[in-house]
Amino acid sequence: MRPKDLIARGEQLFKERKAITTLWQEIAENFYPQRADFTIRRYVGEEFAEHLYSSYPILVHRDLSNSFAAMLRPRKKEWFQIIVDDYDELPIPGKIWLDEAGKRMRRAMYDRKSQFVRATAEGDADFAAFGQCCITRDVNWHTESPHLLYRCWHLRDVAWAERADQQVGEVYIKWQPRIKELKAMFGAGAMHPNIDKVKKDQNLSKVDCMRLAVTSDVYAGQMDQGAGYPWMIVYLDVQNSHIINEHPAWSSGVTLPRWQTVSGSQYAYSPAAVAGLPDARLLQAMSLTLLEAGEMSVRPPMIATQDAIRGDIQLYSGGITWADVEYDERKGDVLRPITQDRRGLPQGYNERDNQMAMLAEAFYINKLTLPPPEGDMTAFEVGQRVEEYVRAALPLFEPMEHEYNGQLCEDTFDTLLRAGVFGSVQDMPRELQGREIHFRFESPLHEAIERKDASTFMESAELIRVALEMDPTALAHYDSGSALRAALEGIGVKHKHIRTERAAQEIIRSNAEQARAEEEAELAKTQATAANQFAAAQEKVA
Repeated sequence: MRPKDLIARGEQLFKERKAITTLWQEIAENFYPQRADFTIRRYVGEEFAEHLYSSYPILVHRDLSNSFAAMLRPRKKEWFQIIVDDYDELPIPGKIWLDEAGKRMRRAMYDRKSQFVRATAEGDADFAAFGQCCITRDVNWHTESPHLLYRCWHLRDVAWAERADQQVGEVYIKWQPRIKELKAMFGAGAMHPNIDKVKKDQNLSKVDCMRLAVTSDVYAGQMDQGAGYPWMIVYLDVQNSHIINEHPAWSSGVTLPRWQTVSGSQYAYSPAAVAGLPDARLLQAMSLTLLEAGEMSVRPPMIATQDAIRGDIQLYSGGITWADVEYDERKGDVLRPITQDRRGLPQGYNERDNQMAMLAEAFYINKLTLPPPEGDMTAFEVGQRVEEYVRAALPLFEPMEHEYNGQLCEDTFDTLLRAGVFGSVQDMPRELQGREIHFRFESPLHEAIERKDASTFMESAELIRVALEMDPTALAHYDSGSALRAALEGIGVKHKHIRTERAAQEIIRSNAEQARAEEEAELAKTQATAANQFAAAQEKVA
């Protein structure tokens, strides 16, 4: 495929996507002004929020975007675990290999040079406001110690298309690197002659480029090197219609999580921003009205008597306004404030507070934590509140786990595996070879679901206590051991603090044997005492 054809294909997608940038601009101006340059050009030093009268919409967006990392990717917690199907039945060597792979993967992702924290922080803000973000994952081989490199791209510069299975099949990213960057990444030999001949003192000039990832079935490159690979990664010099670099790949290297999609469009939306945008507009209008009303209340307009004022009216602190000495004050004050009706101010502030509450609800601020307990609650009531929290939080956490964290982790694991970070594939335990890898994530939603086992255990204990009063054999119908294990795991007890079922059975068997031995010893002691007493009685009779 010729460079001009690739450029034309990308420009077609950008043209079709142009209408949605107006919506993104409106959302950004209200909730994320740092990104409000979809349809306008910002200059360095320009103020972001000079058009706003209330910062509350910005704050609710900030709180939601910050909560993604705090709750779904906490740095001090192992927030992902590599597993396979039937993980609980996996032999110990397989689990050890997966645990070690998870540790190495975590170190690679959180390496300072990988920029993972920066990229995901920017991506979280885009995801909260626009319902999607674009994060690329590359491997920087041009250093002494190769490392991963994550980068979040402005949605203004990204366009994509779906395949027939509704998965992303083409991604085009506009890019303006400096000539110095291009030569460092790909070498001077890969540059177009117009770029290569630029003098060294001018290598800070920017070049219009495009990074694209397309499936190999729609791409025919200059070299027949993509056979057998699902993706082709291409770097284009748009100014000179020149392919800088093209190489086949096993993955696109692009993470495009989408929050809520609608039929007929490959672009997603943020349900928080969609619900909150009308309230944000109304809140700005109400804030302006209340500011003006408050200013008029503390600095009201004045009524002055014509020809009675000498000079200008000085209303500032310490100012003197001169009045005509011949003015008769029995006619009224020469200068007085206009009478105003301030009875509507409290109602205005109440309405503003209502709009702020609606914005907080639209951005799930009241869904981020479990409902606080109310007095002495029974186990059943606690379970009901947990179920209520799960139902309310599911639309927030589920897309983040599968679309966002899932894509990032799967792409990173595949890259590190092929780079040999986990060792040779031949050294992988036999029980793992050929099996599909999955990820299990830790989040408040999973914790709430698992804690449901603990509340169910407590509820069961109450039922069994009542049943035992009616039927002493009722406990035979309940496996208290397995129920207790599930409850302990549900409340967050670490696996290393819970004995395995085999160890627990050994302890139960040992305790039973010890109890039996003690019982036999007590019986033997009783029998010996009885025999001694019988012998003593016979001696007395004799």
